[in-house]
Amino acid sequence: MSDKPNQLPTGPVTGEQPATGRQPVTSPYDSPTQQLPVVDVTKPRPADVPRTDDELGLDPDVPSVEQTKAGEPAYSYASIPPAANPPNEPSKAVRRRTAENRRGTLNFGLFLLRLVIGGTFIYHGLQKLTGWFHGPGLDGTRDMMADGGWDHPSLATVLLVAGELGGGILLILGLATPLAAGAVLAVILTAWAWKQGMIPGFQYKGSVPSGVELETILAGTAAALILTGPGRWSLDRNRGWSTRPAWGSSAALLAALLAAAATYWYLHGGNPLTGIGPFA
Repeated sequence: MSDKPNQLPTGPVTGEQPATGRQPVTSPYDSPTQQLPVVDVTKPRPADVPRTDDELGLDPDVPSVEQTKAGEPAYSYASIPPAANPPNEPSKAVRRRTAENRRGTLNFGLFLLRLVIGGTFIYHGLQKLTGWFHGPGLDGTRDMMADGGWDHPSLATVLLVAGELGGGILLILGLATPLAAGAVLAVILTAWAWKQGMIPGFQYKGSVPSGVELETILAGTAAALILTGPGRWSLDRNRGWSTRPAWGSSAALLAALLAAAATYWYLHGGNPLTGIGPFA
């Protein structure tokens, strides 16, 4: 035994951490032991580093500092897109197209109207061209035009047959409807003026040879078809005039009226309104 007290070691024991009063190191980043890489500024920068506003993709509507005056707003918000529609809410264009498609039986009614008008003109055109349905044929039609006082019966016959057959076929198909309806309107108005001018005074009854009852009905329906359009059941269904005709249809109607007046004046002449109203 010894009289010396037991002495404890004063240095740290191998394998033990020194008591520092801090949290133990849990990550190499908490106590880095590696040296950070040194950047050499003399080397050229990579090509993918943006250097201009275009490369940065900045909004072109954002003015630069030089372009902005003191007191003016720096950003006009001109390029901010409009807010999107709320979820499950259709856009205005979709709502408008949906409203246009809700036409009920209107398309079917316009299709029936085109069948009746176009079929009537095809019937009379075939009578004059081929002699079918107890018609006069081309020779008989030309003689009829000559006896009726037409100055150029051959030209009048060609225009009459082309207008009735061509316009009638296009009306049934619903193709180029404003032009087709304008053609048959010009033809029937010329016939109306010719029959009305046979006898002074207003001749309307269809029971008399000079009556214009049938011609008036056909002219009115053809003019209405120009203004309404052919509807969706037609080859013009993708055209604007098929369901929403505008100023173009009004121009087609006016052109048909002028064509009828010019044709009657050049090929026949005379005043068809003799004995009516101020022309009595």
